[in-house]
Amino acid sequence: MLTMGVDMDKAWRIVVAASAVVAVVGGFLGSGAVVGTPIAQASGGALSASSTAIAPDGPAFSIWSVIYLGLVAYAVRQCFRTADDARHRAIALPATLSLLLNAAWILSVQFGALWLSEPVIVALLVVLVWTFVVLRRNPAAGTASGSGLVERVLTDGTFGLYLGWLCVATAANTAAVLSAAGFRGFGLGEDLWGVAVALVAGLVGVLLAVWDGGRIAPTLSIAWGLAWVAVGRLDGPLVSVPTAVAAVVAVAAVVVTTLVVRTRVGWVGGRSAARPRARVA
Repeated sequence: MLTMGVDMDKAWRIVVAASAVVAVVGGFLGSGAVVGTPIAQASGGALSASSTAIAPDGPAFSIWSVIYLGLVAYAVRQCFRTADDARHRAIALPATLSLLLNAAWILSVQFGALWLSEPVIVALLVVLVWTFVVLRRNPAAGTASGSGLVERVLTDGTFGLYLGWLCVATAANTAAVLSAAGFRGFGLGEDLWGVAVALVAGLVGVLLAVWDGGRIAPTLSIAWGLAWVAVGRLDGPLVSVPTAVAAVVAVAAVVVTTLVVRTRVGWVGGRSAARPRARVA
């Protein structure tokens, strides 16, 4: 029984590592650097920086380089973990699914099946929330292998960035799919819809910051994505000052909330550590 458990653990390490390779290859195809079509040009340009009012400007997508680098580092790290590392065992399945869904999203866009990209990216977002829940329930400080700091940076940091960016990317993808399908926002106009979606994305970021105790990584990627939405609406083919202002307000709200929550968590933790323990009779 023990041997079977160890073998299954080794199998999961291989599965995660192979999935990371698939995701990185998919990302390479999506970049259009050598083969494939850049995502902004695929599916008739439905995901370009000027496709909808909530589309981030082009440079925003450079965050994928950081995320992919982190995912590769995570995959390598989990290959050398100990067999009793419950934390990595617990996220093996959702992490694998996130990597494969990432590649599936890129393929759906590359082959012009934009409609298919929507359920895929929503599933990816759900899986990343699942991954983050598991990571929160199994704090890095309690891991059996490696340094807690390295673990927090490579695993929590990577999946935190991944989750935060997907919150913005899902909103942009949904807008692109609806626009490509002919939806015109009930005649309310790009400005109003842009403002509404930017504020909703900001609200998601605020709620995420409150829920996760003010973690930095998700806030960084959400703020990054919304900031580039603002840049894209102030310059380029699709200018929308109201959307840009709403995106900036959303960034400020997410950042301030994160700082406040982190400060409060640290203050409460400090008080708990300083409080003398009751004497046991």
